[in-house]
This record gives sequence, structure tokens and C-alpha cells, in this order.
Amino acid sequence: MNNYLKKALAELIGTFVLVFVACGTAAYTHGDPVATSLAFGLVIVAMAYSIGRISGCHINPAVSLACLLTKRMSLKEFGVYVGAQFIGATLGGIAMFGIFKLGGNQINLVGDACNSIVGGLNKGQLTVGGTIGAFLVEIILTCIFVYVILNVTDSKNEGVGKKAGIIIGLTLTLVHLVGIGMTGTSVNPARSFGTAIASCIYGLGTGGIMQVWIFILAPLVGGVLAALLYKFLHVEK
Repeated sequence: MNNYLKKALAELIGTFVLVFVACGTAAYTHGDPVATSLAFGLVIVAMAYSIGRISGCHINPAVSLACLLTKRMSLKEFGVYVGAQFIGATLGGIAMFGIFKLGGNQINLVGDACNSIVGGLNKGQLTVGGTIGAFLVEIILTCIFVYVILNVTDSKNEGVGKKAGIIIGLTLTLVHLVGIGMTGTSVNPARSFGTAIASCIYGLGTGGIMQVWIFILAPLVGGVLAALLYKFLHVEK
């Protein structure tokens, strides 16, 4: 099988699992911070040790962008990865929302599984302060998450080795614990896009898709900042 195809399939599967399992946990537990945070972290650990040897287990466009900027992947690879991530996240969102709807579960799929500013989905509108706050939160949390990834996967960082997947999973758990009460925690454009699209497909309103630009753009900015910080502090001239 073509190497790019293998990597694309691995990224698609990984992002599908992330959305289906972790966002599904958020929906089923009504956004319980601990359960949802653990679900996201544990999915990363599981995927890191299964598809990590194939694609590196980015399953996040912000991570791939940081890898591109630090010259860990080519522009062609970046395009393949991001395309696969968005497709996987969308399929995961459609499958997760569809199964919950099929079972007639009385849950707030949009409010619990999609990202939004506090109260944004219920009010159906954004406020200037809420938008700025959510944008800053997502930038900061993504920067922290991606910065850790760049460091623990650095070949010069001796002593990390096979523990990298656990460290990354715990970091994602940490940023979710901080951000769930504010934005639902995205730090991943594909994850937010997939659930927002699914909410529209199943006629659950346009709140998710109206706000999704925040959770696509802000994490990408955070990924760029993480790459710049990593290059400034750790890359030898």
C-alpha cells in the first residue's frame, strides 16, 4: 500500500475514534468535565500506541501544522494528514450523532458534544467578549498541548521514548479539565468541524456551525505559536 495512503488511513481512523469515543462520552455524560477529559486523554494514549508507528498519531490539524513549521513533515504530507483528519472527524461525528439519535436518547448532542462559548449554543448568538475570551482560551490551551507534543517527540529528548504517548494523553486531559467549562475545549479544528457538521446533518440547529470558525482558527494560531516557541527555545542555530 502507498505510504501516503497508509498514513492517511491511520489519521482518518484515529480522528474518527477521537470524535466517536471522546465526544460521545461528552454527550452521554452531559459534558461531565472529569469523564470527558479522561476520554480525550485515553483515546490519545490508545491511538498513540496503535497508529503512532504509522503516522505519528497527529489526529489534529494544529499538531500537523506545528510539525510542518518545524520541518518534521513536507507540505504534501501536511495536506494528506489534514484532509484525512477532517474526513475522519466528520465521519466520527455523523456516526456518533446518528447512533444517539437512532436510540432516541434524550441528550443535548449539540450543547455537550460541540464547542461553543459559554451559553453560546443555547442563546444562538455570540457576544464580543465571549468570542474574544473563547479565542484566547483556545489559543493558549492549544499552544500548551502542541508545545508538549513537540518536546516529548523530539529525538534529542532522551528518557521520554515510549512514555511519550502517555505524557501527551495526560496533557490533553489537563487542558480539557481547564477548558471544558469555558469552550468545551477544542484544541483541534477537525474535532470541532466534525461535530458541527453532524449537528447540521441531523437538523439539530446551526449553533455549532456558526461558531466553529473560532475552534478552527484559534487552535491553528496556537499551533503556530507552539512551533515558534519550540524553535526559539529548543532548536540549535
